[in-house]
Amino acid sequence: MTPVDRGSDAPPSPGARPAPTVCVVDDDVSLLRAMQRLLSVDGYDVVTFASAEEFLASPSRARAACLVLDVHLGGLSGFELLERLAASGFRIPILLMTARDDAPTRDRARRAGAVAYLRKPFDDESLLGAIHRAVSGT
Repeated sequence: MTPVDRGSDAPPSPGARPAPTVCVVDDDVSLLRAMQRLLSVDGYDVVTFASAEEFLASPSRARAACLVLDVHLGGLSGFELLERLAASGFRIPILLMTARDDAPTRDRARRAGAVAYLRKPFDDESLLGAIHRAVSGT
């Protein structure tokens, strides 16, 4: 399976800063499409993946400024992906999202170092604000 959208391959205009790349991993294709549109309009280069395995196999992850990751995925879970990334030394700001919110999941997200934890459905402003903070380091 290939990513739903690989982002823009167009080079940035001369003198322009390249748009930060946001990688989104979720097994809900309609959510991926909506997030791709929203984040692109807000000026991000967006690369979407329908599984943790796709993200791990992609060279696009090397240019990611942050990762928006669903906790519950088919195959590897979001937390399993985080463990693999940490074991490989890959460091990136991570925003976790879930439709099945509970105290143990929130606690595990905090312990995993997530910079944000979003409960689905979330509003556009919450998502964009969390991504901006992650990308800017504030």
